[in-house]
Amino acid sequence: MADRATSVRADAKVDRGQTGAPPLAKQGRTEQPLGDRMLSRIRADILSLKLAPGEVISERALQGSYGASRTPIRQALMQLIREGLIVRTTRGYAVAPFDLKELDESFEYRELIEDAAVRLACVRAQAGDLDAIQETIDRGLTDFTPESWFEIGLDVHVRLAELSKNRFLRDAVQDVIARTMRVRWLVANTVEGREAAHRDHSEIVRVVREGNADAAAEALRNYGREVRRQVYDAINGTRRFLGARSFAGGRRGYPGDDEDSGREDR
Repeated sequence: MADRATSVRADAKVDRGQTGAPPLAKQGRTEQPLGDRMLSRIRADILSLKLAPGEVISERALQGSYGASRTPIRQALMQLIREGLIVRTTRGYAVAPFDLKELDESFEYRELIEDAAVRLACVRAQAGDLDAIQETIDRGLTDFTPESWFEIGLDVHVRLAELSKNRFLRDAVQDVIARTMRVRWLVANTVEGREAAHRDHSEIVRVVREGNADAAAEALRNYGREVRRQVYDAINGTRRFLGARSFAGGRRGYPGDDEDSGREDR
């Protein structure tokens, strides 16, 4: 235990030296922990494909790339594993490939649980809660980086699910949305994609505000299916430069697929 404590203190000392941070006692209370900063940076690089799906990575290489010691890098990796963006391998770690079978299942699951959550939200939501969500939606048009987009996109759907006042639905939505954020970035990193998301999210909030459960469920379902279609089109567009190691699994197709659309994996 003493050796472990000494190692942690040594890592913290290295981290402060590498980042130019003042001693802990002199840091302001708003200083973001180094582990959180590393998580934000690595996640942003995964979302933007700077770290490609399937790419093998190591703690040592990440330490050199991001200028941090082992402890914050390892903390970030553990969280990214929970988010489904990093996987363990016999050689250490790798950026998770696009698992198309898992993606199919996640979109199916998401449609079911978001339907239940939004119907309850129509009964239980307060006007102030919806106003706050709309402010977050509006921020998505102006505050745009991979990390801020991750937070906003996750926040909108999770906060809508929170309005159901059912913690199990909220947690389920948070998990499944987090696991599809990277592929959604392929669509959202365009002005058109952001404007479409703003429009569709605003419409969902509008019908929830009206308390129209059927309309809210339909709006959320249509949004999810359109995102699903766009995601698979975008994934196919990345195949030329990402290579085979970036993909795993295969698609089953889903209602609304055209047989000649070219989106079904062969």
